[in-house]
Order: sequence, then C-alpha cells, then structure tokens
Amino acid sequence: MRRLFFVPFLLLTVLASTAQTSPADVNRTYRATSERINDLVHTRLDAKFDYSKQQLLGKAWITLKPHFYPTDSLLLDAKGMDIKEVAVVKAGKNTKLKYDYDGLFLNIDLDKTYKNAEPYTIYIDYVAKPNEFQAKGSAAITDAKGLYFINPLGEDKEKPTQIWTQGETEATSVYIPTIDRPNQKTTQEFILTVPDKYVSLSNGKLVSQKKNTDGTRTDSWKMDQP
Repeated sequence: MRRLFFVPFLLLTVLASTAQTSPADVNRTYRATSERINDLVHTRLDAKFDYSKQQLLGKAWITLKPHFYPTDSLLLDAKGMDIKEVAVVKAGKNTKLKYDYDGLFLNIDLDKTYKNAEPYTIYIDYVAKPNEFQAKGSAAITDAKGLYFINPLGEDKEKPTQIWTQGETEATSVYIPTIDRPNQKTTQEFILTVPDKYVSLSNGKLVSQKKNTDGTRTDSWKMDQP
C-alpha cells in the first residue's frame, strides 16, 4: 500500500508503451487512480496475537484529513473483522461514533464536518480473522488474506512458528482498518506484543522493547517516512 519503489517502474512502463505503440496497446484497460476523499496521515497499531485462533487483537489510531472538500464521513477498508468500538479521539478522550459495517467496508459518521487540512484521529478496537476471510489473490500471490500464521502452535517440529504480513496491493485491510489504496501514504507506529522467545521485525526503527510479567515482550516500531 505504501511501497514507493513501484512508481518509477510504472513510469518506465508508461514511457516504453508510448514509444512502442502497437494495436494491442489500444485495447488495454485504463486503470485510473483511486478517488481520494480522505488522506491517511499517521497509523498507530497496538497488536497482540491469538495463536490458537490465528487472530490479531488490534487497537488502531488512524489520523486522517480531508483530501480537498469538507467531509463528515469516513469510509475504511476492513475485511472480515469483528469491530468492537469506533471513536473519535480529542484531548486524549474517546467519543464513540456511529458506523455501519458489512464485513468489507467500515462507514463511519464523523462527529462534525472536517475542512481541508483539518486532521482528526479515529480509534478502532477490533479483531482481525484472516483465515476466515476468503479473498482472491493474483498470479504472484494466490490469496490475499494479508496476515499469515505459520505453524502457530509449534506442532510441526520441522517448521518455525511465524506470523507475517503481505499487504500488497490491497490486503493490508485484512489485518488493520485503513484506506487500502496504492495512492495513500502514511507514517506509522506498530506496537507488537509477542512471546518473549520470538523476534519481531517491521518497517522503520525499533524504538523500544519492554518485557512483560506474563512472559511476553512489547516491541515498538516507528516509521517517520510515509
């Protein structure tokens, strides 16, 4: 969703196809960029994992702003989740918001009309259930469930226990509510609580690690570049 290295490749492809136009090029499908009503600014995720159920227990703080026109609503991609709470955060306090959720899209009624460049932060308490979401993948990735549990209970002694993500191009919204489009960019903080014997890895810098009394460890990763 936020991989900048695709941009030069696409530009080169466009230039090459322009220079070598063939009859087949005329029939290619035009893929317009996604409409932008709200822009992602910053995403903060606090995640724990249920290894037996293969679920992510998430709390997300998503900061956005209207792209151009004022807006009083927000549409997020959120695929196959249990949504527990949606709120707007102001002065450190949560005010619950009304929302509709159909299993794919989370449509939120904001607390007011926000103007261009006026940021606001939405809090979402949810459970991601990637194994219960059926999604069609691509030629390179045969499914698009976004979050993968590998040998979660350690039953196969020949395989390591792993959890990893594959968000491209629009599968990030299986494990975190977001505007899941390639033309959206966001800075991020990922706070991951895992068994202390495991290692976590994320984009950005590892800014802190804290051992907990229950045998887990909380790692905080921060990326300041969108």
